[in-house]
Amino acid sequence: MPAPSPSARPISRLKPTKPVSLPEGMENREGHELLGSQIIWESLVREGVDTLFGYPGGAIMPSYDTLIQYPIHHVLVRHEQGASHMADGYARASGRVGVCVATSGPGATNLVTGIATAMMDSVPMVCVTGQVPSTAIGTDAFQETDITGVTLPITKHTYLVTRPEDIAPAIHEAFYVAQSGRPGPVLVDITKDAQQQACTFTWDPSPVVMPGYRPNHTPKPGDLRQALDMIAQAKRPIIFCGQGVVRAEATQALTELVEKTNIPVACTLLGLGGFPATHDRNLGMMGMHGESWVNTAIQEADLILALGMRFDDRVTGNLKNYALNAKKIHVELDPAEINKNVAVDCPLIGDVRDVVQQWLPRVKAQPMGDWLKRIDALKGDSAVRDIQQLPDTGKLYAAHVIHDLYRYTEGNALVVTDVGQHQMWEAQYYKHDHPRKLITSGGLGTMGFALPAAMGAKFAKPDENVWIVVGDGGFQMTACELTTCAQENLKVNIAIINNGFLGMVRQWQEFFYGGRYVATPMKSPDFVKLAEAHGLKGMRVTERAEVKTTVEAAHAEPGTVVVDFRVIQEDSVFPMVPSGADLGDMIRRPEQTTHTGGKHNPIFETGQDK
Repeated sequence: MPAPSPSARPISRLKPTKPVSLPEGMENREGHELLGSQIIWESLVREGVDTLFGYPGGAIMPSYDTLIQYPIHHVLVRHEQGASHMADGYARASGRVGVCVATSGPGATNLVTGIATAMMDSVPMVCVTGQVPSTAIGTDAFQETDITGVTLPITKHTYLVTRPEDIAPAIHEAFYVAQSGRPGPVLVDITKDAQQQACTFTWDPSPVVMPGYRPNHTPKPGDLRQALDMIAQAKRPIIFCGQGVVRAEATQALTELVEKTNIPVACTLLGLGGFPATHDRNLGMMGMHGESWVNTAIQEADLILALGMRFDDRVTGNLKNYALNAKKIHVELDPAEINKNVAVDCPLIGDVRDVVQQWLPRVKAQPMGDWLKRIDALKGDSAVRDIQQLPDTGKLYAAHVIHDLYRYTEGNALVVTDVGQHQMWEAQYYKHDHPRKLITSGGLGTMGFALPAAMGAKFAKPDENVWIVVGDGGFQMTACELTTCAQENLKVNIAIINNGFLGMVRQWQEFFYGGRYVATPMKSPDFVKLAEAHGLKGMRVTERAEVKTTVEAAHAEPGTVVVDFRVIQEDSVFPMVPSGADLGDMIRRPEQTTHTGGKHNPIFETGQDK
């Protein structure tokens, strides 16, 4: 195996991320001889880290040996993938950098899925991994993997540290890179001998100098004026609220802009909560499983103001026929996203909140009456197609569960979803009025994300009412973390939308593969007994009338609760834009239909109900 090469350029000195009050005695350790393993924790404490997620092993063991000296709460996960997802959830809920730790080889590679998830969704994360001694690099030593090489395409930057003197500067710079500009994950790989050797510890909080890295951008005054002119001339404008609105804490500024101009807003999946869902100008979610009137309005719009989003394929559908009538203003922090997927007429490279705040004193109220009436007309018969309007036949629909969960938590829960049908139903039926109240894997679509990410979110926001919405498939990928919940006395509520299938794959098989259900019928354990085996509370719901009392009972439990919601098996998410189709070409739910057809899964009834 070829030896990975360390960073060729000198490690820069950085400005501290925020003022940190050091525990008594720690401020006196600068200028003293410390082990590299101690310097890791010294550096993390100075970056404001008080909680991290990890799993020990040989190459990181020297650092675990000294961890006991430091005021950092270490959460022992059951699988390193859980550690990376917990750090991710912690970062999304708090806006701070999430931190995870693993050993070399399989420990480090088990972080990869979580690192890729964070990269796709622009989540600030620092991953510290142990590495075999520097003298053994390239020899195929026990548990050696070139993790800096493995993660190069899915991180903002990677470091290989082979000397104790470089540990503090590398970690300091990693935090800066992770959260500056467009956020993302950074990996710091530290050899075992660097942890075991000693050097004089210094901490230099001077400003960062990183040649070629310019994360901050300001739009040109001429471009700002052009955007304002385009807004003034538009008759059918629409604002896109992407995750950048949440990241930039721009909700208030966007709300002021909307209330001043009357321009309606559509949200991406990760933008939900960036603009209040119950605001009368919020149209709902766009894209593959977005609202039908939203997608049609986008195709009819004459101006799109895209704020902090990247025009990914799940939003646009067929690019050749995407919003051909609309001029496009794109406000985006990352220059690489400009014109990457969709050509725009006015790019504004900069912070979303700064740009919107510069617009506010200069935009004028627009007469949007005709446009808003048209959008109302586009809703047409959507109300009668909504599954909420179906007669109560005693069957439990996933949409019922999500809608009732919204009602009984009064819309105030912090909801973390996994990936699949339940994810889309949550986006449709749980109305998020506040940012950072929905955490989900968007770009990578990572099954198994929800449980560990919710645990990280709960550590970041211990006073939040955290609900996990997860499918029976994704839940089983990381269900081992239930014991972590028990060990940490963590309180989260888990709603398993259990339909006995890999639901979204089954839906595609029904729609596009002739109803051939290959490898999607799924037998699961008894989730109530599984919860009890982990020392937790388990419940089961089979009728809608039971949802309210179960939600109340889950809230009353002091520890984690697993609720097995036995929903109808073969329901589908509507509307749906088929892959590669035009955004306006949607498959709609048939009116007043209670079942979508397809084959029955005997595993669900005979294998689980007993």
